[in-house]
This record gives sequence, structure tokens and C-alpha cells, in this order.
Amino acid sequence: MLVKRILAVLAVAVMPLGGLRAQEVTVFAAASLTNAVTEVAEAYAAKGLGKVKASYASSSTLAKQIENGAPAHLFIAADRDWMDYLAARGRIDAGSRVDILGNALVLIAPAESALGAVRLAPATSLAKLAGDGRIATGDPDHVPAGKYARQAFEALGQWTEIAPKLARADSVRAALALVERGEVPLGVVYATDAAASKTVKVIATFPATLHAPIVYPAALVAGPDNRTARAFLAFIAGAEAKRVFARHGFTVN
Repeated sequence: MLVKRILAVLAVAVMPLGGLRAQEVTVFAAASLTNAVTEVAEAYAAKGLGKVKASYASSSTLAKQIENGAPAHLFIAADRDWMDYLAARGRIDAGSRVDILGNALVLIAPAESALGAVRLAPATSLAKLAGDGRIATGDPDHVPAGKYARQAFEALGQWTEIAPKLARADSVRAALALVERGEVPLGVVYATDAAASKTVKVIATFPATLHAPIVYPAALVAGPDNRTARAFLAFIAGAEAKRVFARHGFTVN
């Protein structure tokens, strides 16, 4: 009887620790991170460190969801603006914020396209290059990839000409899909998105001087301290995760 009571007490004492270990981390991450964060999450789980549930969409969509109370523990955006948006509303743990990744912007075409390498310069009209078709990218009004693209088009002096020809997608991966399916002749996405696809080709890389630095900040969502989420944030900023991100084409800080 005494042994049974001792075992019962030990079981109760261990339960909180077991609950902590089993706690699932919910990550809201920019669509361009789909492949890389999925792989990092799998590596984290394989080490027995905890389960990670990830939701991918444009940074703007995710930020709005977090603002409205979506149950996320960690947010990884594709630009600083949407992280700033949540910070201004007290929806992130400002002390946990860290810039973890960078990227490049590229011009793509379907793999079977006759288009070859393009020199990006004011004299090269991308609108004419698209012919009767459109140029797919994230919606410049809210999707980070589209915002970077607009900055580049403006720097080239071509925004007024290109704006009416844009196919404005809800995320950079949606823009990629339009090019993959051959629905548009050109697209502007991140280098990592192009690298993840077997059905598109890169025909030009936008010089980094044409747009703001492409930065991916990560931060814990404000709320009760979540040690599991904090541990995963440390993991994605660590050496093992950085190797995964680098293999997918991201630059790591």
C-alpha cells in the first residue's frame, strides 16, 4: 500500500514536467519559409525537444491574425514592417525579437520559356518583356515580396508602366504558383522560392541596392511565458537550424 502511495505521489509530481515537454509550439511563418521551417521543426521534434505546428501565409495575413488573437506562440515575418506593426500594438515580446535571415529578389519565368538571362536596367522594359501577359508577385499593398518588388521597379523607373500589368498574389508562394502553372510569363519572388521549384528558372537577380534589405525577424507572441516556444526560438537561431536555412538559400545572421 505504501509503495502504491509513493508511486502515485511521484506520478503527480512528474506530470507538470511531462506537460511542459509535450507542449506544442504554434509558429506563424512567412510563406517563403515553408520548406525550411518545416525541416527545422522536424529536426527539433526528432531530438525529442517538442512538437511544432506551423502555419504559413503572407506576413500581413499572419500579423492581422495575431492582432486579432490567433493562438500563435512565435511569429517569423518576411520584413520588419509587419513585426513593427505587431510591436506597436503590444502583440509581441519585444525582448525576444531577433533578425534571423535574409534573402534576395529574383525575376523568374516558366522553365520552358524561351526567355534567357535579362539585364535589369532602366532601359530594359519588364512590362514589354511580359508581352500580353502579366508579372506575378505578392500584392505590393501588403505582401513583403511585393513591397520589395515595387521598390525595385520604382528604382528602375518602371513602376508606372508595370503596375497595371501586375498579377497581385496573396503571398509570394501564390505568385510562384502562377509562374509554375504557366499562367503568367514572369514573376518576382525570393531566390529561395525559385530554388524550391523545379518548374521555373531565374532569369535575373535584382541588385540589393534597388530595394530595402530583405530581413526576416522572429519574436515570441505576447502572452504568458512559454518556455517551449522560447526554446524553439533559440533553436531556429542556432547553428543546426542555420545550416538548414543556408541549404535552402537563405542568408543567415
